[in-house]
Amino acid sequence: MATASFQSQLIAMQSNLLNFAYKLTNNSDDAQDLLQDTTLKVLDSESKFAEGTNFKGWVFTIMRNIFINNYRRVVRTATVVDKTEDLYHLNLPQESGFETPEGSFAANEITAAINSFSDEYRIPFSMHVAGYKYNEIAEKMNLPLGTVKSRIFFARQRLQEMLKDYAY
Repeated sequence: MATASFQSQLIAMQSNLLNFAYKLTNNSDDAQDLLQDTTLKVLDSESKFAEGTNFKGWVFTIMRNIFINNYRRVVRTATVVDKTEDLYHLNLPQESGFETPEGSFAANEITAAINSFSDEYRIPFSMHVAGYKYNEIAEKMNLPLGTVKSRIFFARQRLQEMLKDYAY
């Protein structure tokens, strides 16, 4: 499909896409953001569109997939996994933890332990904890993906070994 035709079809669908985005999000601002993300993704993916395919269905599928991926990301970041034997952390009140002297001491110990790592382990581990994905870390550090994963794994193991006295 020619670029001008592709773009004009996309522009003609903007109001339909906004309605669909609003039905998905139930929020005007989120719907506008979803519309913008979808429009950019469609424009970036123009070369992937196969001639003879239902253009409207293709665009709406992209929007739905972006919405689902964003929703999953939000759920994943809000999930708390308690790996203690007796689910100790789930039974704690929300205010407990780092506000206590022991909690702040433990946080300082963890930070000091992480800072003691060499840059080759500390930087990818810190980026991973900050929420970067493995492939983003590999790209930023110009390293193979497997190297990044192994460095994070070894940093996590070393941190667990250094802080084994805090295990419940």
